[in-house]
Amino acid sequence: MIYHLRHLTSFRYTQPVTFVYNTLHLKPRELPWQKVQSFLLEIEPIPTVQTERLDYFGNTATFFMIQSPHDAMKVLAKSVIEVLPRPPAAQPGIPWDTARRAMRADTTPNGLDAYQYGFASIYAKPMPEARAYVQPSCSPGMTVHAVATELMTRINTDFTFDPKATTVATPVTEVLQNRRGVCQDFAHLMIACLRSIGIAARYMSGYIQTLPPPGQPRLAGADASHAWVAVYCPQAGWLELDPTNNQVADEQYITLGWGRDYHDISPAKGVLFGGGTHTVHAQVDMIPETELRPTQQRQQQQ
Repeated sequence: MIYHLRHLTSFRYTQPVTFVYNTLHLKPRELPWQKVQSFLLEIEPIPTVQTERLDYFGNTATFFMIQSPHDAMKVLAKSVIEVLPRPPAAQPGIPWDTARRAMRADTTPNGLDAYQYGFASIYAKPMPEARAYVQPSCSPGMTVHAVATELMTRINTDFTFDPKATTVATPVTEVLQNRRGVCQDFAHLMIACLRSIGIAARYMSGYIQTLPPPGQPRLAGADASHAWVAVYCPQAGWLELDPTNNQVADEQYITLGWGRDYHDISPAKGVLFGGGTHTVHAQVDMIPETELRPTQQRQQQQ
């Protein structure tokens, strides 16, 4: 599947901003099952300084600085991405209750990298409440991936998607109590649960293809950023699970990158001087190339 991706973020301020320093994670990651055919980043006003590098987790991070006064800012990322089927797990894996011990002995490149995702992070800490919630999914002898898949299904069943119920900083304990949230909350909850029983899990950031109702046209800007979870099992490797939609990540997903939680891979964060109060509006279009007319394809690639 080839997608044309457009992500526009608009900032408006009630007072002039005199200085901005931001970090962006908007360039999709190169993976064996994901090829970045093109990528273009446009920022208004034009930055004084703009650089790009790989962060600690291997994601592309763009740093930019604006030193001219402004009352509005736009960040537009345009990509053409080819997504291929993810490779299946090589084998079933090991029981969840031996995974912690196995992780310590796993000296493969995957194992050494995965080890860091078993510890607490800002938004996804192991905790008694999370451990209590995951326990019904932990029958003796179940593999790590089986436990994670059952947990995903339970979160999808027990929790209600409600974009007004939480903010970026809402703790997992509050999400557990209210049983409401968005994809970011469900990903943090699932990660906290898995880490509470010694299983390594990381936060996945990207996009998922949304489909319009039958017979209706696709609405411009109606897609959105998305978050899901990757869980690691020694011997079997990583499995990407989406608790919001109760499914395994497939060719419908575009991966921007990953980290321990949202704090590591947020699409945009930084500091500014001035501005007063501000509003942020995001528009995302993730359109299969087969749905684009030739003129639209040329416009997307420019």
